[in-house]
Amino acid sequence: MPHPFHSATALAEHTDDTRTAMSSATIRRAFLDHVFYTQGKLPGHASENDLYQALAHTVRDRLVQRWISTAETYQAQPSRTVAYLSAEFLMGPHLGNNLVNLGIFDEVRAAMATLELDLDEILAQEEEPGLGNGGLGRLAACFMDSLSTLEIPAIGYGIRYEYGIFQQHIIDGMQVETTDTWLRRGNPWEIQRADCAVQVRLGGRTEHFTDDNGRYRVRWIPAKTVVGVPFDSPILGYRVNTVNTLRLWRAEATEAFDFGTFNRGDYLGAVSKKITSENLTKVLYPNDETQQGKELRLEQQYFFVACSLQDMLRLLEAHGIPVNRFHEKFAVQLNDTHPAIGIAELMRLLMDEHDLHWNEAWDITRRTFAYTNHTLLPEALEQWPIELFGRILPRHLEIIYEINSRFLDEVRVWFYGDDSRLARLSLINEHGERCVRMASLACVGSHTINGVAELHSQLIREDLLRDFHAMWPAKFTSITNGVTPRRWLALSNPRLTRLVTEAIGDGWIKDLDRLRALEPYADDPGFLAQWQAVRRENKRDLARLIHDCTGVVVDPASMVDAMVKRIHEYKRQHLAALHIIALYHHIKSDPHADVQPRTFLFAGKAAPGYHHAKLMIRFITSVAEVLHRDPQVRDRLKIVFLPNFNVTYGQKIYPAADLSEQISLAGKEASGTGNMKFAMNGAITIGTMDGANIELRDAIGADNFFSFGLNAADVQGLLSAGYHPADFYHGSPELRAVVDLIQHGFFSKGDTALFAPLFHGLLEHDPYLLMADFASYFQCQQQVSAAFADTVRWQRMSILSCSRSGRFSSDRAIREYCERVWHVERVPVSLLHRSSGHVQSTRVADQPLHAQANAASDSNRR
Repeated sequence: MPHPFHSATALAEHTDDTRTAMSSATIRRAFLDHVFYTQGKLPGHASENDLYQALAHTVRDRLVQRWISTAETYQAQPSRTVAYLSAEFLMGPHLGNNLVNLGIFDEVRAAMATLELDLDEILAQEEEPGLGNGGLGRLAACFMDSLSTLEIPAIGYGIRYEYGIFQQHIIDGMQVETTDTWLRRGNPWEIQRADCAVQVRLGGRTEHFTDDNGRYRVRWIPAKTVVGVPFDSPILGYRVNTVNTLRLWRAEATEAFDFGTFNRGDYLGAVSKKITSENLTKVLYPNDETQQGKELRLEQQYFFVACSLQDMLRLLEAHGIPVNRFHEKFAVQLNDTHPAIGIAELMRLLMDEHDLHWNEAWDITRRTFAYTNHTLLPEALEQWPIELFGRILPRHLEIIYEINSRFLDEVRVWFYGDDSRLARLSLINEHGERCVRMASLACVGSHTINGVAELHSQLIREDLLRDFHAMWPAKFTSITNGVTPRRWLALSNPRLTRLVTEAIGDGWIKDLDRLRALEPYADDPGFLAQWQAVRRENKRDLARLIHDCTGVVVDPASMVDAMVKRIHEYKRQHLAALHIIALYHHIKSDPHADVQPRTFLFAGKAAPGYHHAKLMIRFITSVAEVLHRDPQVRDRLKIVFLPNFNVTYGQKIYPAADLSEQISLAGKEASGTGNMKFAMNGAITIGTMDGANIELRDAIGADNFFSFGLNAADVQGLLSAGYHPADFYHGSPELRAVVDLIQHGFFSKGDTALFAPLFHGLLEHDPYLLMADFASYFQCQQQVSAAFADTVRWQRMSILSCSRSGRFSSDRAIREYCERVWHVERVPVSLLHRSSGHVQSTRVADQPLHAQANAASDSNRR
């Protein structure tokens, strides 16, 4: 009997509505069409990538109908639109997420099964777009999902980096970076919109003149011009018809090829402009340790913001809305300081291109922008040297000077005689090399400033931006981050999703607070056993992934103790390593010691130029090597560093982790979102009272959260009183034994110098207070081990962690932004009939969730 996928009759199957119908049969026919017509392959010759591309296009067809319907609805109802400006959008793989949001996962799996194809193998073919470093870009992706799910008109604007964040390899224990070529096999989710390309100017000089009406004007004469070409991806909401747009910009030369130069024999020069222009969007976050890297990074930020604002003005014109109502049409959110140059750029566009006077332009600008601060680290608050800034953006520097002059006039009145406050509030940092302060520009030019957790927002008001808060207290608000339950539970944890849905229905996927209905099941022995079985299978999946990626064999029955996040000193991966060494020392000192078997899982990337972070990876892998060589320990303690952590790996790790490590120094982490993903999937948190950990503990309950260490006030008090880390070293036998082992070269084959940069200064300086928090952390970890040994108690805690995590949905966060910052309304979308172009009366979103997939299929067949 011939294989059903390879049979000739499969090609003959056809229906008039293979583009949009949702049944398994029509999905199968559409898929076969795309194998043949889109990939140009006979079924028997299709590669694994061909199969993925064909299925992606099959699913995209069903998105496009909703995408066009959404655009038509927004055209007919010109409501206020959220424009989310972010230098990062870490979207993760699209295919699985779109299957969840369309509600056709089972139908697609069945369609593939009739062709003897494995849907999971097809899903694994998707290249993950690495368009972000971590939390910032992942948050932007969650927000885009929630904006569509809540039916809020929105556009995400960013950069289409040709090469995303680097691929991380661990070679001889060290991080090695290679190029992320995520586009090498094509991206079926994007559509190039060459007709919406814009021009962006850079460098040059300005000319000041008086026009025919006697009005003072400025003309910018650039040194070069590049073209921004948009690539659009559809972002579908969960079980609604709304498909918003993620618009990413690629840089191109105004002329790709110079024939005159070519004919003179300069073949390289003929394409030099193309190469130089396209460098703008080649790579995510170029290393800015060099002057060239700084220039490129500033040009990148300006490029995507300039493209995006011009695009908004184009949309404004298309809707027939005058430019002086820009702020009524668009609510522009600055995701950190990277897009803050947009404030000066909108002023330039309104004044120089659209002839508005300063006061009117400034009023529009301040009513348009809102600013989210994502960091408490002073070094992460961007500043650009005046010389560099003026050379690349001469007109914008003039505008910033004028904004600053007028702003400081206000400050002089508000804080009469306080010259020190003038210096602190100035948009120009005059200490040392003169620089433009981008966070200050964002504060002055925005109507609302928000932090991303209650503690973070408090520290912004009281410390980081206290002078701005003293001037404009009403500008400041707090909106705690959230994550989408569609990707981080429904998609990534299908076993748990089925168990929860069987117990309480599927309404929780769109209203995460409904997980509270799970609480009574925490005392149901039968449900506890089912919960434990789900988690056991998830841990087996993770064990297979670890073995495939690293060759390390881990016991799924051991506690999976996970610390996955960007490698940074303030996140304190080295504190976790100290605890592991303390356990190792305990076993070596007493081989019969009662130590709970654990698999310590680390994952995360260190910035290529961050030498201490890269050394931290080397340290973790070196400790792992010692433990794995020791037969007395290796079956009780195991360390795994999983390379190249990304969204795809996160979808395996979060559902399988038993313990979530959130151990940053209190007062350093703005929020954190990994803590939310772990808790949502039933992991128990050990954490400091930092960022959103505080709210997480309050929501889940102190009995279900392991807290330790100094709080933010304690940290400040200790530092103010004079912190002497050596006192903690001498006062703790466990700590002293650990530090001595490191300093004597036990984990570096006798090389006492290798890890000295990380640990030599701990007894004298210790900027992240490892010595002060170690004893509390070690004691808390003993409580963790005791709790894990009590299986019933641990599973009960796990259920409560999941059931009380509803507050940490990005849907809640977006509702708060809509109500308190953007003032935007929901705009429901009805499907357009493909043949007539008329809007159908049936809306999928108006029906119960369990009926929506069938309703969509029925309405599309009419």
